[in-house]
Amino acid sequence: MTTNDSVQVSVLGLGAMGNALAAALVESGHATTVWNRSAGKAGNLVAQGAQAAATAGDAVRAGRLVIACLLDHASVHEVLDPLAEELVGRTLINVTTMSPEQSREIAAWAADAGVAYLNGGIMAVPAMIGRPGSSILYSGSAAVFDQYKPLLDLWGTSTYFGKDAGLASLYDLALLSGMYAMFAGFMHGAAMVAPAGITAGEFAARAAPWQTAMTGAFHGFAAVIDGGDYTVEGQQSLEFSNLGNLLAASSDQGISTEVVAMVQRLIQRQIDAGHGAEGFARIIESIKQPG
Repeated sequence: MTTNDSVQVSVLGLGAMGNALAAALVESGHATTVWNRSAGKAGNLVAQGAQAAATAGDAVRAGRLVIACLLDHASVHEVLDPLAEELVGRTLINVTTMSPEQSREIAAWAADAGVAYLNGGIMAVPAMIGRPGSSILYSGSAAVFDQYKPLLDLWGTSTYFGKDAGLASLYDLALLSGMYAMFAGFMHGAAMVAPAGITAGEFAARAAPWQTAMTGAFHGFAAVIDGGDYTVEGQQSLEFSNLGNLLAASSDQGISTEVVAMVQRLIQRQIDAGHGAEGFARIIESIKQPG
């Protein structure tokens, strides 16, 4: 298909993300049918030109491409299992957040049902859909990805990771792990300065450029990890990275030390194993081999 081809699309699930995906399709001129388990979420889309289906079955029958953006793995089965026969000969793109193994299980279910399947991991919040910075990761059927890539690109930059349907979910959750750890670090810092009368907004103004600059270290860490040599010169040692002062200052401010203590435990395990002079990147060994 080309960007000018109109595709009959059905979107199952109109939470904030499903609504955003459907709105982008309607805006681009695709005939879009929408369904949600609870009523009252399709009004804005109908006003823009979408068709609201009374049942999930009606929605599936209306489109040759079905987009599932539901709550979780169980809800995908709950909605789609009764519609397996209706889906035969159609294409299913599932962007519901789930684990890699759950994604592979849905892919196997689709294959048994005779349904072409592509799995997606959305690296964006709803407001970003269709805007710069939005990215969606896909794995599963290469034929589906190639056929519908112009449509998928309406939502954000589309990247294909191969036929293993679980890879998109793996990347999705791995990237989210970094995000949530970063967010927790910010929250810890904001809590740390609050007793001094510093607002979270004031702290954010300092933290955002600092943490953005620090992401530049990722490539250096990656080179060390991939090379497998944590003794390469120029690295900050684990002993130097000891977070004792940070833990003490957090306690002095009367806040929880849980976020920082987690990192300190990863460091200390490698020091205790005799690797204190090696680089900070070595904490990945603590993560890969849980104690």
